[in-house]
Formats: sequence, C-alpha cells, structure tokens
Amino acid sequence: MSPLTSPLHDRHVAAGAKFADFGGWSMPVEYAGGGVLAEHAAVRSGVGLFDVSHLGTATVRGAGAAAFVDSCLTNDLSRIGPGQAQYSLCCLPDGDPQAGGVLDDLIVYLHGPDDVLLVPNAANAAEVVRRLTEAAPAGITVADRHTEVAVLALQGPRSLQVLELLGLPGELAYMSFVTGTGAHGSAEVTVCRTGYTGEHGYELLVDAAHAGALWDAVLEAGQDQDLRVCGLGARDTLRTEMGYPLHGHELSREITPNQARAGWAVGWAKPAFWGREALLAEKEAGPPRVLRGLRADGRGIPRPGMAVLDPEGERVGEVTSGTFSPTLRTGIALALVATAAGAHPGSTLAVDVRGRLQAVQVVELPFVESHVR
Repeated sequence: MSPLTSPLHDRHVAAGAKFADFGGWSMPVEYAGGGVLAEHAAVRSGVGLFDVSHLGTATVRGAGAAAFVDSCLTNDLSRIGPGQAQYSLCCLPDGDPQAGGVLDDLIVYLHGPDDVLLVPNAANAAEVVRRLTEAAPAGITVADRHTEVAVLALQGPRSLQVLELLGLPGELAYMSFVTGTGAHGSAEVTVCRTGYTGEHGYELLVDAAHAGALWDAVLEAGQDQDLRVCGLGARDTLRTEMGYPLHGHELSREITPNQARAGWAVGWAKPAFWGREALLAEKEAGPPRVLRGLRADGRGIPRPGMAVLDPEGERVGEVTSGTFSPTLRTGIALALVATAAGAHPGSTLAVDVRGRLQAVQVVELPFVESHVR
C-alpha cells in the first residue's frame, strides 16, 4: 500500500525535501540548503514552518460530547473551558492485559460541551477513532477527518510577527485557540498557541483544500523574518531537547504515564478514564522504571534501543530517544531506567554505544531552556 501524502506534497518536492514514512504518511524529513541542523537553529533563533498534516484529526459531537471524551481520556477537561486545548493520553482500559499502557497521546481542542476536536498521532488515529466510536453512547458521533484537515506548525521567537503579517490572531494564552481568516484568503484557520519545540509557537489547522494557499502566504509573510521551512528531523531534535515524549518511544502500550513521568496529564481525582484502576495501583506501588534525561560526557551519541548500564556494568535501562543536540553540541537521550537503580539527577551512568561505553550524566529535563509559554 502506497503511503499517504500531505496536500502540500508538491510544494515539498519543489523545495528539495527528503521524505520518510511517518505513520503511513510520506513526509519531509529535511530540505535542501541546510538540513536538520540549520532548520533546528532557525526555530531556536528565528522561525520555522513545519507541515504536520500527517497528524490525525477527529471530531466528537453531540450532547455531552466533552463529558464523554473526559470519561475516556486521562486528563481532566473540567480544568479548561471553550477555546482552550489540553494534552491528554488515551490509555488501554482496565481488563486489558496491558491496562494503563498508552495507546496514544493527543491534543484535545474544546469548542464547547457538545463539540470536541482531537489531534492524535498519525499511526494511532484510526484506532483512537475506532475505540471512541465503539464506546460512544447514542447521540454522540465520532468522525475521522484525517485527510480533510491540514496542520501547519509555525514555531520560534518570531512566529508571532509572522502571524501578525498574515492578519491572523496570535496574542493568545498558552494552549488557547481561536478561529479567524487572514491575508491568505477567505478560508477559516484555527490558530492554537501550542507546539512541540519548546519555543513560542502555533499550530494552524485549515481545510486541506486551502492548505496550499495558507502555506504560500506564511512563506511570503516570513520572508523578512528569516523563516525557514523545516522537516520532521528538526522537529525530533527540538522535542528531544525539551524532553517531550514521542509515542512509540517514551509512550506505548508497554509504557504507562507513570513510567513516562506524564502523571501531570492524568486527572487522578476523576471517577473514570480508561486504565484508571491499573494506573492508580501502579502509582501507589511505584513504577518499576522511570524516564530519565541523559547527557553524554564524550563524543558518543546515544540512540534508541541502546542499553543503559550502572557504574557496576549492570544493565538498568534502555534509551528510548537519543540524538546529537544541536544546541548543546553533545549527545542527549531519554531513557527508561529501573527505579531501583536510583538514577537521580547528578548521578553517572553509561550507554553502550556500539560496544563502547559512553559515560552519561543524569540531568533534569528539559535539556535546554523552554520558551513555550
């Protein structure tokens, strides 16, 4: 089966993009004329534009739609109001052999008590929609809009200036959204003050048919702001520097929110959400492993799947994400480490980098300062 393509695919080809598969979608990894390092630097110092249309979109509508979503996902939707978005987790339900494991992490856009938009990951979108559809009571409709909506991410210190030049609203509180039109034409764009890079930024959701016009308008508005188009390679190095989880790496059916240190996205006092009893039990007992940040002391670059060893040479964990940090100019990693190893910030471990032990320091996350708020 051929991979799906973004409605902006032709523009990426024209810009000299290199492509890779992301959850069944052929998406740009980097562009000609600089690559990941230049794109990463642009977001940290100026502004970068990403196409993330591989992300899923689904609507949940009907009387009590928000309450229904709240009874399924981990975070507490009562903490926010209409016009706000929230990070949440879709966990496997109690009774499942992997109860409490994370099926997906996603953003919930709350339009109102009867209207919710979900933005899950590409590979998991269909399964999230299937499970919600099966669980939905009469009167609530779950609709998969994955190929109908395009998602652009505008990230970096100058992102607000670009939005202002576009005539789109940008003076928003973190995790708030509005819908408006701008200089690109009459199509409505939902602008949300969020992002996955650690910098001030926005997600722009638009009907797929109008994605090209919006993309072109953003590029034109960003000409005097040193805007650079960025691929998903830079998106990964940026989020790793922030210690943000990626599903399939720091979150999965085998990795719970407790283990991933994502308990802040769980409404523990809520009476119901999928996996609640399993997660409460694990929280009380203490998770067997926890996510840690590792910074290399030498030139070795930790990569996913590499073993983490304690000072006695015993394997105590595994790298989940690892890369060269363009900002710190050294290797960094996220790793699941056995709780019993006592690997707290300041302690020293090692990573087996292709048969050579690379000393790493356990550090607080994020690796670099966040400016997302």
